[in-house]
Amino acid sequence: MVAINTGFGKELKKYGAFDFNTCYNCGNCTAVCSLSTEEDSFPREMLRFSVLGLEDDIKSSLKPWLCYYCGECSTHCPQEANPGELMMSLRRWLTSEYDWTKLSGLLYKSLSLTIIAFIISAIGVIIFSVSKNFNLETIMHSGHNFEMIAIAAVFGIILFPNIIRMWWFIIFKPNIRVPVSKYFSGLWELLLQMFTQKRALDCDENRFRWFEHFILVIGYLGLLFTTVFLDWFSSKNLSIIVLGYVMSIAIFIVTIDFVSSRIKKMKEVSKYSQPSDWMFVIWLLLIGLTAFAVRLFIDTGLLERNIWLYIVHLIVLVQWALIIVPFGKWPHFLYRSFAMYFAKIKR
Repeated sequence: MVAINTGFGKELKKYGAFDFNTCYNCGNCTAVCSLSTEEDSFPREMLRFSVLGLEDDIKSSLKPWLCYYCGECSTHCPQEANPGELMMSLRRWLTSEYDWTKLSGLLYKSLSLTIIAFIISAIGVIIFSVSKNFNLETIMHSGHNFEMIAIAAVFGIILFPNIIRMWWFIIFKPNIRVPVSKYFSGLWELLLQMFTQKRALDCDENRFRWFEHFILVIGYLGLLFTTVFLDWFSSKNLSIIVLGYVMSIAIFIVTIDFVSSRIKKMKEVSKYSQPSDWMFVIWLLLIGLTAFAVRLFIDTGLLERNIWLYIVHLIVLVQWALIIVPFGKWPHFLYRSFAMYFAKIKR
């Protein structure tokens, strides 16, 4: 007999879940889900695990990551248990479980703590700028170095160990034996999902949203490559400059639509946005907008007289790199890609 852990439900509600206990296991959510199969039946199973508080079963499951939240399950739920938002909440909870620092969980559950982290990082950038006597060249050079160091540190010290923990919960702890050769033969699936999120195309309601996400991924990775590795702000190469403009405009346009959708709440996926959802799209929007403005001011010779523009961009960048990428919603993109990879090698 399985003992019900009611404490888990209370904890999960801190991550955004609604009253999923109203579910009476009718199966409508699974029936209407275009991604649910006989092998990967959800979200009903995740609802039952959540009601019972079966934390280990949830941590060993890939199903929360197999959901792309089209919202059909919530729309057709007769009890308004909102299974789509539960799956989203489970992804937030799993992110905090994978995170060895435990900061993800703290920031997800406490908006005030998140705001404090943003304020501290902004003050840090301003203090640094003052210490450099607001010397634009020095600050921009340090900003470029920060980007490279932050990328290596966040991935090497935080995200990579978290992926190992994800593997531990899903593959190692359940004692699933996977030949070493499978890890190599499945790498194509990892790269395919990481850059295209191709599986989302099987979700009937998500075609246009998938296209927007695809453009966003290409734009974000393109701007990251252009700014960090091609040193966009210091480059005199016209091709690099144009590429940077195109990438920042792509990010700006797509995120404007995401922000608009969340404000209007016309789609199921946008009705119950948590602070982490807002921060992800708003800071991504600010990255594209401030990067575009900085480069434009460089090209028009106005940046020297408007150094605060670059400082604002650097504040946004630092907050994105040190808070949102390692501990916010951004890791969902990484964990979902590895979930597809682990699903592939498990088969």
